[in-house]
Amino acid sequence: MDHHTPDQSLYNVPFRTDEFGGMPYRYVGASGLRASAIGLGTWKFGYPETGDGARVAEDAALPLLSRAVELGVTFWDTANRYNAASGNSERVIGRWLADNPSRRRDVVVATKTFGGMDGITPNHSGLSRLQIIQSVKASLARLRTDYLDLLWFHGFDSHVPVAESLEVVEDLVSQGLVNYLAVSNVERGQLEELLTVAGTMSRRVRPVAVQNRYDPLNGEYRPGVLELCVAEDLSFVPYSPLAQGLLTDRYLDPDRAGAGDRLVDEGLLAELATEGNLKKLRRLGDLAAGWDTQVSTLVLGYLLTLPGMGPQIPASSSIAQLEANASAGRLHLDAGQIGEIAEVFADQGR
Repeated sequence: MDHHTPDQSLYNVPFRTDEFGGMPYRYVGASGLRASAIGLGTWKFGYPETGDGARVAEDAALPLLSRAVELGVTFWDTANRYNAASGNSERVIGRWLADNPSRRRDVVVATKTFGGMDGITPNHSGLSRLQIIQSVKASLARLRTDYLDLLWFHGFDSHVPVAESLEVVEDLVSQGLVNYLAVSNVERGQLEELLTVAGTMSRRVRPVAVQNRYDPLNGEYRPGVLELCVAEDLSFVPYSPLAQGLLTDRYLDPDRAGAGDRLVDEGLLAELATEGNLKKLRRLGDLAAGWDTQVSTLVLGYLLTLPGMGPQIPASSSIAQLEANASAGRLHLDAGQIGEIAEVFADQGR
């Protein structure tokens, strides 16, 4: 009889656990899916030499992804259209998955469908049955995996019946190609419509999370969605939670910023580094220094305390940045500290 000896160098398997790699996990919405409290946004992974606009090339991204798994940062968020609709962010993740097949089940892979991709006809965008099926199959090929843990609708399609889009997801779930559905860039009324229609169908098509733009300097860019997420038990997963990178130690002295800094390279520094925002940043810097942490870690840890908030998915372009972000998942803030941080962001001075 053949016997299997567990590889104890890789796993010491507990009966049940709430963490991995020292990273706490949290449930995604009302589903059974759990994701690392701090995930990884990969929107700038790609192949800069192709002109795709990526900032993190494959040779830097692969060790970063390996370190992410070591840190328990295993919720990886991407999209087919990232980096000039090239699909290259997915390809970089696919390369890592191909190189590390035994770790596929350790990672929660999330990608998106909606925007024009994999073709230029009217059928290559939106949330029609045809487009979603073709899009998912193309993403699976680039990611070099058999299934998606989470599929985001990257927008709301007012031209296609919501029921049609959700029925496609039901089929994909039945085929084992997609496990969970979530939605992104939605207004409150659109989310209400999605939930209403999903309520008449299989529970498997009910969205478990919403990914909208949010940062504590500006709050919601689509008001009322976070409140609805709390009421409907959906996880709110903000993108650009660090205000496009402003809420970091890097910009405590913006005069030192130069070429290579994202806000400088993208021409956003003058717009974001207002005197009011810099005042708040400096106050956060003082708090972070007093509590022996970094601004980005403090902000991400604070966001995790807000009602309705799901995993945070900050981007990382270096191992050091990844490690700082990851530490936010293990940061404990008491009620007094949370109140002090909230007071900084509540200041209306601009």
